[in-house]
Amino acid sequence: MLRGGTSLEQILLLLPALMFAFTIHELSHGLMAYILGDSTAKQDGRLSLNPIRHIDPVGLVCILLIGFGWAKPVMIDTRNLKNPKIDMALISIAGPISNFVMAFLGMILLYALFLFTNAPAVVTNVLGIFCMLNIMLGVFNLLPIPPLDGSKVLAGMLPDAIYNNLPPMGGRFGMLILLVFIFTGLTARVLIPLTGAINSMMATVVGRIFGMLL
Repeated sequence: MLRGGTSLEQILLLLPALMFAFTIHELSHGLMAYILGDSTAKQDGRLSLNPIRHIDPVGLVCILLIGFGWAKPVMIDTRNLKNPKIDMALISIAGPISNFVMAFLGMILLYALFLFTNAPAVVTNVLGIFCMLNIMLGVFNLLPIPPLDGSKVLAGMLPDAIYNNLPPMGGRFGMLILLVFIFTGLTARVLIPLTGAINSMMATVVGRIFGMLL
């Protein structure tokens, strides 16, 4: 997801942004599952803002060092869902949507800091990284490749006849496919332009909001 290795300074800037982004992303999955009738995430202590509940130490180190990582997956018991196909799509898309919302709110705060304060550069740098990171996380997780969220969102849009005959998503086979896409650069060809386009769109919207208010 992140390109190349990172310096110590970059790690110090990325770490709080990553931990918060991952925490809200996973919390959103668990909260949506709880709303739709599955309390597994609540029982596992995942409806929490405590990063320790959500961060996978190995996954966090990997994303800082090699640009690809992960958080602890939220466990879902589909037997508790009234409509597993649609409900799983909603649960899955809740995480990426939370990333886009965080990026948008962060961009509003960033604009406000530039316009109304003399905030230290480190603050605006971290906030800028936070916005871009969340957009990237949202786009990446919406790619329709198992075990990413996008594969479950896509599955929820399929006719029942096709959905009911789908092989299990994820597992070692799904992860292998994802790693091939990542390390051959195929995901970057999609991820980078989409992230840039969404960032520009959000910046335009936020700029117009402030333009109307000032």
